[in-house]
Amino acid sequence: MRFSILTYNIHKGFSQGSEFTLHDMRDALKQQSPDILFLQEVQGEHKAKQDNIAQWPLESQLEFLSDSHWQHQIYAKNAVYKQGHHGNGIASKHEIQRWENINVAMNKAASRSLLHAEIQLPDSDQKLHVICAHLGLFEAEREKQIAMLSERIESHVPHDEPLIIAGDFNDWRKRVGQYLQEHLELKEVFLEQQGKHAKTFPAVLPALSVDRIYYRGLDLIKGERLTGKPWTGLSDHIPLLAEFEI
Repeated sequence: MRFSILTYNIHKGFSQGSEFTLHDMRDALKQQSPDILFLQEVQGEHKAKQDNIAQWPLESQLEFLSDSHWQHQIYAKNAVYKQGHHGNGIASKHEIQRWENINVAMNKAASRSLLHAEIQLPDSDQKLHVICAHLGLFEAEREKQIAMLSERIESHVPHDEPLIIAGDFNDWRKRVGQYLQEHLELKEVFLEQQGKHAKTFPAVLPALSVDRIYYRGLDLIKGERLTGKPWTGLSDHIPLLAEFEI
């Protein structure tokens, strides 16, 4: 069985130049139509933007982006403030059996979390573990968060069950991957396919490799960095797409 995933920091629905682009994002994501979306910086609610932006949707951003295309969604608010909240989201075409959010933020304003879900894939008796990750900007912060990620995997993900961890790791110094490979036997899609991590930030002229897709217990078919139009004008990151086989 084959399936595809896409990871994307949507920048709360705004482009690098602060243009509201959520409607165009939805169209672009539907055109790609992966089985599972890993989304970071998803706005759950923002009262001022809702009042001042004419195209602001009535539902949450995750529900708006998912529409009827991804019928199963989970959202975890991590950064909570007076006007609303934002966090991570997972949207899936397949049933999400259970999930839990592990908030790893070191301060209330940052949406740092590990959103762990178990998905039942069709025509398969195996469940797929997926973790949507958004890690901190500082190396000392990321070290603690990677330790928490490792502890979560060791305690909740049996080694014979497939696992994907995708998201914004903010690891431009490329120090996270070696630990994940040595301690958790995880592979990274673009490192396996091209010998180097994909550059995803900033979207207009990507120079930093901060977004990743790690996996184990699966066969990688292909990975793709979605550059060019419309992606360069939708968020401050560009998305990564990968196809796997069980």
